[in-house]
Amino acid sequence: MAERMLRFVTLGRETPPKRPAETRARDFDEIYAEFAAEKAAAQASRCSQCGVPFCQVHCPLHNNIPDWLKLTAEGRLDEAYAVSQATNNMPEICGRICPQDRLCEGSCVIEAAGHGTVTIGAIEKYITDTAWERGWVKPLTPRRARAQSVGIIGAGPAGLAAAEELRRKGYQVTVYDRHDRAGGLLVYGIPNFKLEKDVVARRVKRLADGGIVFKLGFEVGRDATLDQLRAQHDAVVVATGVYRAREIAVPGDNLGSIVPALDYLIASNRVGLGDSVPEFESGMLDAKDKHVAVIGGGDTAMDCVRTALRQGAASVTCVYRRDRDNMPGSLREVTNAEEEGVTFDWLTLPKAFLGQENVEAVRIARQRLGLADASGRKAPEEIKGSDFTLRADLAIKALGFDPEDLPTHFQAPDLGTTRWGTLRIDPATQMTNLDGVFAGGDIVRGASLVVWAIKDGRDIAKSVHSYLEAQASAANREAAE
Repeated sequence: MAERMLRFVTLGRETPPKRPAETRARDFDEIYAEFAAEKAAAQASRCSQCGVPFCQVHCPLHNNIPDWLKLTAEGRLDEAYAVSQATNNMPEICGRICPQDRLCEGSCVIEAAGHGTVTIGAIEKYITDTAWERGWVKPLTPRRARAQSVGIIGAGPAGLAAAEELRRKGYQVTVYDRHDRAGGLLVYGIPNFKLEKDVVARRVKRLADGGIVFKLGFEVGRDATLDQLRAQHDAVVVATGVYRAREIAVPGDNLGSIVPALDYLIASNRVGLGDSVPEFESGMLDAKDKHVAVIGGGDTAMDCVRTALRQGAASVTCVYRRDRDNMPGSLREVTNAEEEGVTFDWLTLPKAFLGQENVEAVRIARQRLGLADASGRKAPEEIKGSDFTLRADLAIKALGFDPEDLPTHFQAPDLGTTRWGTLRIDPATQMTNLDGVFAGGDIVRGASLVVWAIKDGRDIAKSVHSYLEAQASAANREAAE
């Protein structure tokens, strides 16, 4: 091991080269180049192979990161892929969009020692992209055929991960989604410059080729109630995610050209996919030549500011109530946005939207950070008399997402929810209060990361399998009697 690994002392950290900011801000192509084979192996060799791998501990999926780094350093890429995909249904997607600076790379031991973290995400992406290119990604093949069926509501990362794991065990799986493409926010919420859509499409195709049935444009509550799906399937999984935008209650919030982040991103992604989007074509959801204000500091806000730049906005300003060190978004995404020309107005909070019919400006108050709040971060406090006005022809609200009212939408009034509107489950089984109905992903934990959704999907599949095994055993006993 010493010959190939532990090179962090003599070899510096490198990431795949980024395209120049002035070039990449004019298109929606991914901004990072691919690692060359020798560069990926060299960077993987920097891993210290520490006894307690904190990178693995702090990965929600507990990916065997040190193992596939060592295999990559040794040039055994096919084995590295086998190890990587054993714990992750979408490693190349996580390699692109996970906030590694907050998870695996942020926990790297050599980073703490001042040597610079191993570039785990870029190597993860390289391994699986290479696997696709070389045909190592095999078709989804069930272990054996089972007659029991599972209906999955939601074709986002949690639903797709659960579907793959259940189909692998031989269950008949049908995935229902109200959109016309599978992928959820991977397709409609995340811009191409972070995740090109053919990367998602090839994953979905593999699942469809493996026997998973996708019913798209299907809305539960309109096309079938939850009870009707329960009657059709032996178990049902709810993995809808959370889509209801949080509001900001200030004067003028009913003016035109104030839009939720997801409406804006979905329109942009649909245009990129070649769809006709009337709201974009009319200019309402197009930032071209506009002064854009994006309110919020998470990864969704970063997606919005960077999208607005690429649409040709006259100016783009991110308005966030805390400072750079206390924002929830990935530091990598903030850095990319700054490089591309986004202006960040730290420690600012909107007090009113100004205009006649459409928004024309935002009145903003400056903030300072006081004592820590319940989240552990310092709470912003308004500085009296600090108001100023920011020009804005388009204001985008990126304040987070809340659950929709699923009991009402699904015509399932008995479906249990928490006081936050998320679905209530038994944490040991992922089952809701309705027998045979399971749930996971954002609709249970609230708006979170793709990697957590994948973990939930995998966990749900195990619970559903145990439930259906028990149901089958009980049925066999009854038949024998």
